[in-house]
Amino acid sequence: MVRPERGGDVGREKYWADDPDPLLRVGEGFRLADQDTNSTPGFSGNKKDGETALSDGAAILADLQERLFAAGTLGERRSVLLVLQAMDTAGKGGIVTHVVGQMNLGGVRYAGFKKPTQEELAHDFLWRIWKHVPGAGEVGVFDRSHYEDVLIGRVRNLASHEEIERRYDAINRFELELAESGTTIVKVMLHLSKDEQNARLASRLDRADKQWKYNPGDVDERLLWDSYQDGYQIVFDRTSTSYAPWYVVPADRKWYARLAVQHLLIRALEDLELEWPQPDYDPEVEKARLAAS
Repeated sequence: MVRPERGGDVGREKYWADDPDPLLRVGEGFRLADQDTNSTPGFSGNKKDGETALSDGAAILADLQERLFAAGTLGERRSVLLVLQAMDTAGKGGIVTHVVGQMNLGGVRYAGFKKPTQEELAHDFLWRIWKHVPGAGEVGVFDRSHYEDVLIGRVRNLASHEEIERRYDAINRFELELAESGTTIVKVMLHLSKDEQNARLASRLDRADKQWKYNPGDVDERLLWDSYQDGYQIVFDRTSTSYAPWYVVPADRKWYARLAVQHLLIRALEDLELEWPQPDYDPEVEKARLAAS
């Protein structure tokens, strides 16, 4: 395979002591409670190094995504879906801005899922999700997702035990169908500590330019912190599969979380082994026609 030009690849890889993919991937025996939210798995550099690596990786990510987008216009059916889940303030918005924003947004299909509307509640929980899956050649981004329906549903008792159990199986079938149709699924849980969340919420209250982001309901959710952690553990146990694995990314250091997600996206796009699509015309003929026009 011809790899993309990567002037910044050396800088991006310089501080990676180990491949973070297997270090972050949820495997057999994984316990969320054992994970260090302040760690930087695989990365040996500091914050400055991480920011440099993120900058170097931006061109690589953009190039790979452009290849996928270009191929999609000429019949390539494959796509990539990034699923972002986290407790409030863990940095999903920062990932969207600083990582997803590095790509050509014309080839990105973003969906931020909020509380279901009455119309959505009248259908199965996956009804609204299906409408936003990425199309051919696209990178899809779910900012929150179908997992809200088993996390909040379980913690807040919004659905019966039998219904929640049904949803885990429905999610696995849904993701298997996506994978079999050519979608690479990268599911990321940004793992934040309760103390760090407290500090970030307090910072919002202290700054006039951040108070609009504060939601009094966030404190209500904090009171259910342990229940949410248990809920995430069940999600990992039931829905981390070979075709749609979960990655748990330590999120106390925002720079590391962004770098790790960028790395996972680059890896997913690299694995597609895409070359630039060949045109269905003769470039030399078109050069002559253009010069004569």
